[in-house]
Amino acid sequence: MDWMDPLSIFFLLVLTITLLLKMGSFWNGNCQDFPPGPRPLPLIGSLHLLDLKRPHITMCKLSKQYGPVLSLQMGTQKMVVLTGYETVKEALVNQADAFAGRPSMPMFDEFVNGYGIVFTSGENWRVMRRFALTTLRDYGMGKKTIEDQIIEECGFLVKRIASYEGKPFENTASMNGAVANIIVSILLGKRFEYEDPTFIRLLSLINENVQLLGSPSVQLYNMFPALGFLFGARKTVLNNRNELFAFIQTTFIEHLKELDENDQRSFIDSFLIRQQEEKDKTNGFFHNENLKAVVGNLFGAGTETTSTTLRWGLLLMMKYPEIQNKVQEEIARVIGSAQPRTEHRAKMPYTDAVIHEVQRFGNILPANLPHATTVDVTFKGYSIPKGTIVLPLLCSVLQDETQWEKPHKFYPEHFLDSDGKFVKRDAFMPFSAGRRMCAGETLAKMELFLFFTSLLQRFTFQPAPGMSRGDLDFTSLVGLTTPPVPYKCCALSRS
Repeated sequence: MDWMDPLSIFFLLVLTITLLLKMGSFWNGNCQDFPPGPRPLPLIGSLHLLDLKRPHITMCKLSKQYGPVLSLQMGTQKMVVLTGYETVKEALVNQADAFAGRPSMPMFDEFVNGYGIVFTSGENWRVMRRFALTTLRDYGMGKKTIEDQIIEECGFLVKRIASYEGKPFENTASMNGAVANIIVSILLGKRFEYEDPTFIRLLSLINENVQLLGSPSVQLYNMFPALGFLFGARKTVLNNRNELFAFIQTTFIEHLKELDENDQRSFIDSFLIRQQEEKDKTNGFFHNENLKAVVGNLFGAGTETTSTTLRWGLLLMMKYPEIQNKVQEEIARVIGSAQPRTEHRAKMPYTDAVIHEVQRFGNILPANLPHATTVDVTFKGYSIPKGTIVLPLLCSVLQDETQWEKPHKFYPEHFLDSDGKFVKRDAFMPFSAGRRMCAGETLAKMELFLFFTSLLQRFTFQPAPGMSRGDLDFTSLVGLTTPPVPYKCCALSRS
């Protein structure tokens, strides 16, 4: 059922009103000292004010009226929205523990059943995150071993793009495959060929779920879970998860057959060995459900965001060929025809600035993932009860007019001083901040630099024939992340 259809909306509202009246769920006013916000309507709250396809845009507009700490009511649930660098930093960094929770939301609760890292809280989250970070480092995250793996994958990606011989192609599959193979090499101890049907299917499951989890249908389900039968996206998300988990389970059963404590080949091996070490523990965390959830979390998070950033990067290089030329000139001057390595980054301030600006401008996780307060909090003079949903909008930080000279323009000079040297910016938070910041930040930064420089060293990217730079579409898709609308490009060899 299309949620935009007026009859569907009417049907939904009638059912909602009937159900909530029957349950005795009436709207209550804000508690004392709760952040200000628009007065909600009974039953639907602030739903009528939001663009559910891009709610972060509506929230940023509302913050201009109500301030950087505002409240909204989504159905019967209250939510606090934080906007601007100073406010988001105060919450996620200065009061990190108090804002480190994840809220209980119907779709997320069903999706992970309390397991994994991304959508969980409490001791399970702490144990699984600590294990994941330690194990990712053991398998080379941030070290030369994983750098060599990325460089090898750069070779496969360059070969794949060269095979198009300058003819137009759509780059989503190639980028997804290349980036996914890095995290797959850590998780499974192998890589897939880009044409492998199993690999293609796994990537499609992840991509579809990332988009659906941020869709209007899922947002409405989170507000009105009793009406779940109306929202087809919920069923698709759970079916996709089940298919992904079935693959992971089959994989770790295969790993069990050859498990050797003295020859650990992958993240799954390390988890299984830890599982055996703790098998006599009651209420332990190293069970199969957590294994499936954690591997699924890392597979999805380690693929979607970096691939999306690279696709924004190539689109922006086509839009601004003069910037692409300057990057290529720096590559030629510093690296020449040698293989780009992470050690080159310090000598390439302009390229580094361009990559950072792609991340800032691309704004690929605009609303962030929802946080929750772990205790009663006094914040900026307001009282926020324990368990309140908190949305620290990353888009409001990456586009904060007090922090960026040209917040809505693609402007690499945001990260350069007057001498052309690279400058770190405190308001650069694409990986979020605090206790919930991206666990794979180090890996993502290495991937972005090596993939981006390797591609621009070998190719010049141009729009497909018949399309001018002015025709390039900067519209993003709707979802948890915001990839560009699929586009065709031509990669002209520079050798």
